[in-house]
Amino acid sequence: MRYLPNASRLIYGCMGLGGGWNRDAIGPEHVHQARACVDAALESGINLFDHADIYAQGKAEQVFGEVLKQCPGLRENIYLQSKSGIRFADDAGPKRYDLSKGWILQSVDGILQRLGTEYLDLLMLHRPDPLMAPEAIAEAFELLLESGKVRNFGVSNMHAHQMQLLVGSLGRPLVANQLELSLHHRQWLEEGVFAGHPDARRVGFSPGTLDYCRTQGVQLQAWGSLCRGLYSGSVTPEHPLSVRRTAALVMDLALQYQVSKEAVVLAWLMRHPAQIQPIIGTTDLERIRACAVAPSVELGRAQWYSLYVAARGEELP
Repeated sequence: MRYLPNASRLIYGCMGLGGGWNRDAIGPEHVHQARACVDAALESGINLFDHADIYAQGKAEQVFGEVLKQCPGLRENIYLQSKSGIRFADDAGPKRYDLSKGWILQSVDGILQRLGTEYLDLLMLHRPDPLMAPEAIAEAFELLLESGKVRNFGVSNMHAHQMQLLVGSLGRPLVANQLELSLHHRQWLEEGVFAGHPDARRVGFSPGTLDYCRTQGVQLQAWGSLCRGLYSGSVTPEHPLSVRRTAALVMDLALQYQVSKEAVVLAWLMRHPAQIQPIIGTTDLERIRACAVAPSVELGRAQWYSLYVAARGEELP
């Protein structure tokens, strides 16, 4: 990644830290779990950690901040990113998106306080807000940059046209876009395969987003990259035939490469020339380690297509 030159190819997603999505206080067990996960990630070569202000209603950041307190010097050896823009229902209104200047600034102050750090390496706008005003977002970004609170800016779940709209006012590039990309969630691939094909009507992914990010030097990050364990966990006869066949192929390749099934699923995503950066969100320490070898797995073109076609459940057009 050009904006974080020494960042790991995998990202550790912290959404599972801090306990439930409620107002209960964090306890020693939550801090212990977070410390164990961070240690496992670091031992596996992962040094970029992904947060959002809403994860566990702020407790994911809070518990991570406790880990930083326990580990003097750790902050200088890792990268931290977080997201702003989703607000839960409250007395003022329902669950909503808020990319107003005031909320972005308030949210970042809360993020930094919970994490116990003076700056974020990257702030991402979590979801597109239909009411977002690019000029106001630009003002917020400029204040955050001048104050040293944020060093880079990106987006999450936005398509190319929304990014272009923002960049037109920002006067600086957006360096990353975090999207749901995986072997199971494949519409980002299907849009290209179905170019000029009648079946394109089945594809809901926004055309051109990946190409825009590639041409503009925007790092693609993938949430949901492990397909929620669909191909690396237990498969039952109740699963669709395409899932069972894909899981069997993942197992065969894992045996062939002498790696975990998780590593194969991630390696498939990382084989794409867009240099996609997967986010892993498991709190299972062995699974964190199992994922870590993915960058060393180089699938051949035929193997990549075999997984793709198996997951599709039908041959290519």
